[in-house]
Amino acid sequence: MRNAISLARRATARVLSLLASVAMVSGFVVPLTLDSAAAAQPADVAQSTDVSQSTDVSQPAVAAQPVDFRVLVFSKTAGFRHGAIPLANALISQLAADNNFEAVFSEDATVFDSANAEVLAGFDAVVFNSTTGDVLDAGQQSTFEAYIRGGGGFAGIHSATDTEYDWAFYGQLIGGYFNGHPAPQLASITVEDDMNESTKHLDGDTWDRTDEWYNFRSLDRDKVHVLLSLDEKSYTGGNMGPEHPISWCQEFEGGRSWYTGLGHTDASYSEAAFQKH
Repeated sequence: MRNAISLARRATARVLSLLASVAMVSGFVVPLTLDSAAAAQPADVAQSTDVSQSTDVSQPAVAAQPVDFRVLVFSKTAGFRHGAIPLANALISQLAADNNFEAVFSEDATVFDSANAEVLAGFDAVVFNSTTGDVLDAGQQSTFEAYIRGGGGFAGIHSATDTEYDWAFYGQLIGGYFNGHPAPQLASITVEDDMNESTKHLDGDTWDRTDEWYNFRSLDRDKVHVLLSLDEKSYTGGNMGPEHPISWCQEFEGGRSWYTGLGHTDASYSEAAFQKH
């Protein structure tokens, strides 16, 4: 999950994974560390700010030293709500503490209001942490589009593909939409890119793990860079055939995007290989 943070957008040509990924979409490369035991609980540190009940995201937490980049983690849900959302936030919080970036957490969509465009531009990346349904109104969507076109980074976790079905820009940014899933079960993942920051830690060409495996629609693998794909012969319920991406990234309209379909289960967030994904 480190690679999502790699997507932070500033001009410095560095790349992170979900963390490096956020750093990757942000344009950073940061050598991330993580204390797995500590990741199970939210970190009470200066680099993490919870503004879930507030629209004021303009004031960073007081940090002991300047942070390398800032990430807005948005987890509003208008449909099914995943129980693992707090665990994902806790992991990102711990990663922030261990790797000198600031994570700001919110479920208040007004952070995307046009009046907050300048504040939003101060974040290197935005993470949609298992969002569902229609979470932004038309004006907020326009602000977010301008953020991406201005070089912003985006990372989506799990049900971020179960979000904003009627917003064409978002569908293209995230790369595809959720189209059902079987019950959680063990499956074999094929590593299609073993050099990416979010996959290079994996040993071998496959990765076997238990999760809830999404099927997707409106996913054109020729328009995204596939990182991981599912072997549908290794589990039941897949309906995409031999081409079944489960994690991918892309450059899009001036910004960068990274997505993982992994992360439904609570156990994911204490799994070392997933934490580095």
